[in-house]
Amino acid sequence: MPISGRTSENNEFSAWFAVYTRHQHEKSVAQFLARKNVEVFLPLYNSTRRWKDRVKQISLPLFPNYVFVFAPMESRATIVTTPGVYDFVRQGGHPAPIPSEEVSAIRSVVEKGVSVEPHPFLKSGDRVRLKSGPLEGMEGILVRKKNFYRLVISVALLERSVAVEADAADVERVLGKKLGVQPIPSTPTVPFGYSWS
Repeated sequence: MPISGRTSENNEFSAWFAVYTRHQHEKSVAQFLARKNVEVFLPLYNSTRRWKDRVKQISLPLFPNYVFVFAPMESRATIVTTPGVYDFVRQGGHPAPIPSEEVSAIRSVVEKGVSVEPHPFLKSGDRVRLKSGPLEGMEGILVRKKNFYRLVISVALLERSVAVEADAADVERVLGKKLGVQPIPSTPTVPFGYSWS
């Protein structure tokens, strides 16, 4: 279940951005930003953790250290002064917008309640489209993990991906499309002294 505040995406001066957060501060950042009336999206997935004395299901961020925000650039100061936020993910020194279709794809997967998990980012390869089921029309890369297939959906700017279970019989190849990022003038950056890990 994601932490999400939904408003209209019709505001032509707003865009989706990613903010880089302190380690394990994604949920508190999302809550602070929501209280500041900033639209936030923090996709979560359930993971089973085992300790010596118990087993517990916990919700973890699909994109550790990142929270998505839909806001105009005038909200920049409000967002970066939020406790736990380092800065926007940037390209060429400026906050870099994320294509709304990438955020919509992640949101759709999370809200449909299908099994999803983080996946290593894939830069190239053939794309496929699901032709039936609850995620019909969703595009990504089909990969095999043991005896199961997963559809990998990526956010190119963050170089992060998520994987959702898929039936190989329900996919069709998307001809002429390769997954990958367009050449950019510089790589995404975070504030000096912090790493992407």
